[in-house]
Amino acid sequence: MIKNQLKTVLLLGLLTGLLLGVGQLVGGMQGLTIAFIFVILMNFCSYWFSDKIVLFMYRAKQIKKSQAPKLFEIVEEVAEKAKMPMPKIYEIPSENPNAFATGRNKNNAAVAVTHGILRILSKDELKGVIAHEFAHIKNKDILIQTIAATIAGVISYVASMARWAAIFGGFGGRDRDSGNIISLLVLSIITPLLAMIIQLAISRSREYLADETAAKTLKNPNALADALEKLDSAAHHHPMDIGNNATSSLFIVNPFKGGGIINLLSTHPPIKDRIKRLKEMRI
Repeated sequence: MIKNQLKTVLLLGLLTGLLLGVGQLVGGMQGLTIAFIFVILMNFCSYWFSDKIVLFMYRAKQIKKSQAPKLFEIVEEVAEKAKMPMPKIYEIPSENPNAFATGRNKNNAAVAVTHGILRILSKDELKGVIAHEFAHIKNKDILIQTIAATIAGVISYVASMARWAAIFGGFGGRDRDSGNIISLLVLSIITPLLAMIIQLAISRSREYLADETAAKTLKNPNALADALEKLDSAAHHHPMDIGNNATSSLFIVNPFKGGGIINLLSTHPPIKDRIKRLKEMRI
């Protein structure tokens, strides 16, 4: 767990360093400051309201204990073991077997599950999935992903400015010397690509950490490992037919079909690696 936390800190540090490098390439902080404030405001709103947006996007409906007593019993048991408040529970009308957690902190959290996941998992396997989602809330992954998105968003915004600057002669009316053109190429193409790769690495690191936290909470890593194997297999037969790929990082497994370069740029680690790590855990 400490290793994964340190990895996240290092990756966030690299993103921050990349942002400082962008500021140096631009040659002035005024435009960058404006962009930085704009993107922070955008992500501030996202942090406070993204849970409502994503639940609406997936047509999730809040359910009561009387509607799903067995599910509530599992969530209550995991909440007690994780020493966390009971979240709101939502159900998504999809046969894709999946789940995600949202909410800005443990006191304002929600766990959403699909019809599909309730059909195929055993009680222990479902406990493993719910514990994984509790781990995301407990580890403050939503906040961390928001910070990463803010920094990467600024870099992407400035890169877009750089592409226009290359067309109209560079920043600040500087001469079109070879050094300036190279700087603009680095800023507009290479820098946002690096930011995206680092952001994906942060997301993958948090998935490993959530798996580890869930296994330790339940003292049963095999339950989550078995659940992941079932979910990955079933997800290919029943891909999500609502929402969009931009929100795939929310789910415990990618709910959309993907292959080739899509898998290389996935927000989720390979399922085989996650299962292998879980089965090798000693609790």
